[in-house]
Amino acid sequence: MKVIKRSGIEDEFDEKKIEIAIRKANQSVSEMERMNDLTIHLIVKAVKEECKLMNRAPSVEEVQDMVENHIMEKNAFNVARNYITYRYKRAVIRKANSTDEQILSLLECNNEEVKQENSNKNPIVNSVQRDYMAGEVSKDITKRFLLPKEIVDAHEKGLIHFHDADYFAQHMHNCCLVNLEDMLQNGTVISETMIERPKSFSTACNIATQAIAQIASSQYGGQSISLSHLAPFVQVSREKFRKETRERMAKAGVDVSEEVINQIAEDRVKDEIKQGVQIIQYQVTTLMTTNGQAPFVTVFMYLNEVEDGRLKDDLAMIIEETLRQRILGVKNEKGVYTTPAFPKLIYVLEEDNIKEGTKYFELTKLAAKCTAKRMVPDYISEKVMKQLKKGFCYPCMGCRSFLTVYNDEEGKGKFYGRFNQGVVTINLVDVACSSGKDMQKFFHILDERLELCHQALLLRHKRLLGTKSDVAPILWQNGALARLEKGEKIDKLLFNGYSTISLGYAGLCECTRYMKNVSHTEPEGTEFALKVMHRLNDACAEWREMHNIDFSLYGTPLESTTYKFAKCLQKRFGSVPGVTDKNYITNSYHVHVTEEMNAFEKLKFESQFQELSPGGAISYVEVPNMNDNLEAVIAVMQYIYDNIMYAELNTKSDYCMECGYDGEIQIVEKDNKLIWECPNCHNTDQEKMNVARRTCGYIGTQFWNQGRTQEIKERVLHL
Repeated sequence: MKVIKRSGIEDEFDEKKIEIAIRKANQSVSEMERMNDLTIHLIVKAVKEECKLMNRAPSVEEVQDMVENHIMEKNAFNVARNYITYRYKRAVIRKANSTDEQILSLLECNNEEVKQENSNKNPIVNSVQRDYMAGEVSKDITKRFLLPKEIVDAHEKGLIHFHDADYFAQHMHNCCLVNLEDMLQNGTVISETMIERPKSFSTACNIATQAIAQIASSQYGGQSISLSHLAPFVQVSREKFRKETRERMAKAGVDVSEEVINQIAEDRVKDEIKQGVQIIQYQVTTLMTTNGQAPFVTVFMYLNEVEDGRLKDDLAMIIEETLRQRILGVKNEKGVYTTPAFPKLIYVLEEDNIKEGTKYFELTKLAAKCTAKRMVPDYISEKVMKQLKKGFCYPCMGCRSFLTVYNDEEGKGKFYGRFNQGVVTINLVDVACSSGKDMQKFFHILDERLELCHQALLLRHKRLLGTKSDVAPILWQNGALARLEKGEKIDKLLFNGYSTISLGYAGLCECTRYMKNVSHTEPEGTEFALKVMHRLNDACAEWREMHNIDFSLYGTPLESTTYKFAKCLQKRFGSVPGVTDKNYITNSYHVHVTEEMNAFEKLKFESQFQELSPGGAISYVEVPNMNDNLEAVIAVMQYIYDNIMYAELNTKSDYCMECGYDGEIQIVEKDNKLIWECPNCHNTDQEKMNVARRTCGYIGTQFWNQGRTQEIKERVLHL
């Protein structure tokens, strides 16, 4: 059995250390107040058994809490008091150098918490360690100087989550929609180098990837680009190839028709598209930003984003090549094609591609094949999105964060060049458990916690106020988000709905089960869950009116936080069946991963909650290997088109480097810990396997903490 030390290092559980600590406290009181040897032995035994029942490695703090409780149960109150006093004195001493300990443990690659924090970061790599070091310092500064005590305490207790505290010390925002069209058509500057309008499609793709890397280093959230912004450069290449072919034929004295010239040029265009798409896929996969990971980038594929005719046909060719290259995958170190995490792909389902016989249905069939093999693309329904977004269809910023509708000075909808200021998430499960099932008390506590979130979000906003465009020229001066002057503040972009700021929420499922004793999929539970959602939206509307800032409700994609919230809940409320008895809580409004439900029922049920999550939401269905059943994949896609705005299919795509097994790597329990194991050769070395799972909108490939791993293990199939 393992235990997590304060530095984050995972160590063997040692009951002798518990006994020694108890005996020291026991010796500090008068002989009449001391416990006997048998009592001490029973306490140690009880603590050990309690740790085993947790089904995860407890932290040292949790073990010490158990010791305190058991000493008090034996009525040895003075012993308990002295034990608590000793803990407090040690905590004061540790507080002076806690950041140092965290940094030293991550440098030695033995900080278990850091290893499992981000499923797309390898904590052994120097650049990642450097980012984590900066993050630890930033979190320390944030907690000690930048946030008020009540916000820090609420965050530490798991009442709320103040996202990305490791970046808060800097004046950085969350995620964005890149105005790639402006950067390419009007030129940009990258690393103080003037970049003019590209003269070919492949050059445009190269510029796009360089911009992506720079943008990722200037913010901490995801970014999205649209292939429609690259499509015009296909014609640029076509005209160049026609001219070159015509000149070469004339120089060689060959008399050819315009038709032949056009055919030769068109063949070169296809090669150019293949090369350009390859640039995007391989550069995004291999680039490493200043935070030690590949850019969190999403590529948007929407045919109706351009006019009918040559331009749309060119866009279709780019989309086709993008899908074909993703189906192939990228080679791992063994030379085997595997599933890359990035770029994430989104394919828009629309009238011209959703049914057999429509003009672009062959593209949709290719998308289905890609999803079955590589888990992407994800799907946006143009029809449903236009119903929910005032007639507009546009991408999310990264994995799921959606902008609200905004009209520019000419009254036209504007989305590219906008961004999100940041997120604070409310733990709905804690609100419920704190209420003791008293409905009136529940909504009173909910309002109190919402006010905490309100104040925390304003702190995020104020951190950006006064930021000068010079801090990230590519964002604010050179077109990615704006064309501000040097020295100009970004303040005007923070108000009037130009950017958003997000109230996240987590655990609606467990919250409902605690309050109503039923799943939120049952009619009584659904009614309550929707009432909670409306209250969250009402709060955003009140704050929006109050501050002229676009607060928006966001279905939080918990990654490491799902485990943190679960541990905090267990500490505060113990193990409540169906509520706090797991090492994870459910993302946003999602149906619990263990609840049996078919794919179509799940999507239909969750669609009503997507509508109430205007700041961002995504639904998924868990499916088996679908490579031989593409008809079923297409059936789900067609259902998405008619019923829900944004959804994805979760398949499996794994590879064992030890034996070459390319099926599903299994999760097994060993020594009270969940580990990944090849079912063929029983390899458990994570360094010798490729595992890809979707955990929060993005695909993760660097493994997960124990809470998220349990959640992945317990997912039921919906198809």
